[in-house]
Amino acid sequence: MNNPYLEVISLVERLHRQFMEVVKLELEGSGVHDINNVQAMMLFNIGDVEMTVGELTLRGCYLGSNVSYNVKKMVENKYLVHERSVHDRRSIRVRLTERGMKLRDSLTVMHQRHAELLSRSAPSADDLQVTSVTLRRLERFWIRAADPVQPRQPVPLYSSALRSRATPP
Repeated sequence: MNNPYLEVISLVERLHRQFMEVVKLELEGSGVHDINNVQAMMLFNIGDVEMTVGELTLRGCYLGSNVSYNVKKMVENKYLVHERSVHDRRSIRVRLTERGMKLRDSLTVMHQRHAELLSRSAPSADDLQVTSVTLRRLERFWIRAADPVQPRQPVPLYSSALRSRATPP
């Protein structure tokens, strides 16, 4: 692929799939079979916060279209509790149960283990910082590109300071 933009899109997609496979293997290795990798990451992203089902998508806790199905399954398997909001009876609020918190804690340990392994690997903390900044800029670009009200103005993906750090030696 000659187009760096298309290459980044493809790489981000592949990285996401690979990461989800790692989460799946972690669950299987822990003997957890009643929740899938997508649901486990939803739990991890919910954390200690109580939120509405709609907020799960808005806050980036879930990226798919069948959030209600996944919430239902996690409630059935006692990872989440859901209750109608006292202020808006149409709204359902969710939070982790004790079982959900234990799974979230084990995923936190997995992330810590991966961070430790990564610190002994090729990408440095600075490399990850530059990558994070670049991906956040790309995210803002896509948000603007999807907004029909926003004028279409070019958004630089790299500042000159980051460009020099992001270019491999």
